[in-house]
Amino acid sequence: MIAVHHWDATKKTCHSDCHDKLPASATEIAPDDVWWVDLCDPTPEEEAQIFSKFFPIHSLTREDITRQRVNEDKGTHLPKVEEFPDYLFVVVNPLTPGLGEMLKAPAKGTPLPSAADVRAKRNRRPQLSAVLSERVLITHHYEPLECVTTATAYLHRHAQAAERGPDFLFHHILDAMVDEYSPVVERIASRLDALESHIFRDPSPRLLARLLRIKRIVTGLRKTLILEREVLARLIRGEFALVEDREVVYYRNVYDHLVRYTELIESAREMVSDLMETHLSAVSTKLNQVMKVLTLISTIGMVCAVIAGIYGMNFEHMPELKWEYGYPMALGLMLTASLSVVAIARWKKWI
Repeated sequence: MIAVHHWDATKKTCHSDCHDKLPASATEIAPDDVWWVDLCDPTPEEEAQIFSKFFPIHSLTREDITRQRVNEDKGTHLPKVEEFPDYLFVVVNPLTPGLGEMLKAPAKGTPLPSAADVRAKRNRRPQLSAVLSERVLITHHYEPLECVTTATAYLHRHAQAAERGPDFLFHHILDAMVDEYSPVVERIASRLDALESHIFRDPSPRLLARLLRIKRIVTGLRKTLILEREVLARLIRGEFALVEDREVVYYRNVYDHLVRYTELIESAREMVSDLMETHLSAVSTKLNQVMKVLTLISTIGMVCAVIAGIYGMNFEHMPELKWEYGYPMALGLMLTASLSVVAIARWKKWI
């Protein structure tokens, strides 16, 4: 599907969904007009119409844009920015839909998702490709993206914002995309805080599996955020002529938010590692407690076995063999020895 937004500099109006009025070529665009063409899950024919006829792009750029459809096994392209003679090509990775649901604690008895399922969702993370020129912004994605919807709604409310150019419109898309990280990062922090208290109460293999799942999510987010931070760093550096100096300050604001979320993810990554080590320590401590009890029981049993073994020897002349109170005496001796073992263990603070 192709959605088109056109800023008419002559009439000072912005028209949306004017696909039928899209010029045959970008060279026919009026000098002060601005066009935003959004391709959401486009067909190969629609991609050919935009990237071959309306705005021809380099074959390598088109290969990166269509990678998710052509080579599903390779997954989406990682964030990057490239400059070409007549356009700027940017790739970013918005949040995977349903990532927040993966962070929720599963109901008791519900099987945890396998590593293969988590890996598959990570490889299916969305890819947003953008081509910017002086008067044209083309965005391409195979899944509906909240950041594009937010930017479109902003454009409907503030139509004159399109007059500032494609770089200003793309800034709104990036800003909305980065803002999506806030609730996810907060949920990761809250989940880790909850798991921290559970670790000391009841360390278990299921709890460790939840930690591993969060670690995979955090690792994937960290990788994406670091690469997107590098993309924003290049955009605010004044390296590209298609990003005007007056818009750099807006990109810098997005960059600051991205840096903050990157630092929070770094902290979450360290916390996950610490919690996994804490979990192993808690399991070891729990095992030591169990071993203490088992050792104490074994020691008591050994003492009782010694006494029973002595009186079980097959000798004729043993003082207590024919004594009337020999059996109660033997049981009392076993009880006394057992209590003595427990008392010594408590005195030594072994238990």
